Amino acid sequence: MGYDIPRMKRNGKRAPFTYLTEGTCCTAISFRVAGGRLKGVTFTGGCSGNTQGLSRMLEGCRPGEAHERLKGIKCGSKRTSCPDQFARAIEAWKEGKGGKKGVRP
Repeated sequence: MGYDIPRMKRNGKRAPFTYLTEGTCCTAISFRVAGGRLKGVTFTGGCSGNTQGLSRMLEGCRPGEAHERLKGIKCGSKRTSCPDQFARAIEAWKEGKGGKKGVRP
């Protein structure tokens, strides 16, 4: 595991940012930012319908707007949720690192 140089490309596209989640059924979240918009948002694991819906809704959103809307959402009695973990992934991306457990492949 490690961090890449943000300009690193794979197949002509910027490599996705991958964040390894904590406290959710979803184990990882990947996305790219192009033209100031979220692209290719994917969740590994989690409730299939919810994560597919969230991925589609986030496609084309501005990262700051997504962060603002999703930060602090809880799942049942858990301290976090897949949407909250996505907000944390945005925070790690903004800091230019993978966060506590994230990676840039």
